[in-house]
Amino acid sequence: MKGLISSLKLPLIAVTAAFLVGGVIVWLVGDDPFFVYELFFTSAFKGAEGIGYTLFYATPLIFTGLAVAVAFKCGLLNIGAEGQLIVAAFATAWVGLMLPGWPTLIVVVLAMLAAIVVGGVWSGVPGVLKAKFGAHEVITTIMMNFIAFGIVSYLTQYHYRKPGDAILETYPIAEVKGGVVTGTHLPRMHALLAPFGVSFPEHIPLNLSFLLAIGVCVIVYVFLWKTKWGYELRAVGASPTAAEYGGISTSKNIVIAMVISGMLAGGVGINEVLGYRYRYYDGFSPQYGFTGIAVALLGRNHPAGVVLAAILFGALQRSALFINIFTDKVSKDWVVILQAVIILFVACEEIFKFRSRRLKVAAE
Repeated sequence: MKGLISSLKLPLIAVTAAFLVGGVIVWLVGDDPFFVYELFFTSAFKGAEGIGYTLFYATPLIFTGLAVAVAFKCGLLNIGAEGQLIVAAFATAWVGLMLPGWPTLIVVVLAMLAAIVVGGVWSGVPGVLKAKFGAHEVITTIMMNFIAFGIVSYLTQYHYRKPGDAILETYPIAEVKGGVVTGTHLPRMHALLAPFGVSFPEHIPLNLSFLLAIGVCVIVYVFLWKTKWGYELRAVGASPTAAEYGGISTSKNIVIAMVISGMLAGGVGINEVLGYRYRYYDGFSPQYGFTGIAVALLGRNHPAGVVLAAILFGALQRSALFINIFTDKVSKDWVVILQAVIILFVACEEIFKFRSRRLKVAAE
């Protein structure tokens, strides 16, 4: 934990600097930076409404951030989380459509397994190509994204879409009547908290997937830092040559890392289909897979850091609408700019490292 806190110092400095730059941008366009940041914090973190939506938006980013982080630990860059989460979401809906009348619990479990397995298989293909033929994972995962988009769109359009539906989406696997969900779904937070006497707004889509994401963070941490397999995976990422010399199979760990990465990205499908829309909706992802790269980078590829980074990006997404409506000259694009500045500063952390070394030398 001490090492994590130390490693998060520079990202924290970078985020602070980015917020200062964001304030300057607001001032330059002629608006009040203090009012904008007040809107940001109140809309994202005030009351059950703000916190609930922020955590809901953070949930898919936790999954994709973890997916990218695991690949990073093995020295790989998984650009294909977007395609992996799309095929996983479709597989989740497909299981629900194929098993009508089955007990809900069984269908939910099978649908979740389908999301994880399909995401892992889809990511495993670039892993095998990398391990066996030396194909660069950046190229192959990007190509797999296009294949995923095409296949899933075709199947949705011509095989699982309700006739006459103007929206490209599958048949529903659950229905909402009078605020009650029936069919294949995960319980939402208001239903989970009700037995404990805690009231929570029913309209907020935060669901069991968030708790699953937190549980997965714990599992990933234990796997990477407390098991032999995690050590081998990290050893390959640190130095493939040294790992091979020590008897660790580089090719095996590349495949394992990519499969696990895809399985984690598949968690987005669980949240989207079982916890939110109860169907596959084409175009549901606002680039979760690519934002996950920024989340992993900001979170220093550590599960705890990924959670914090995902919450920050979730808060930005939550506040965008309020900033767009309640400010005179600042649009929701300001949030996109702020995200980009945060990523830029984190990527340029060597600047901060150099500055801190200079200050340390001067102090001595």
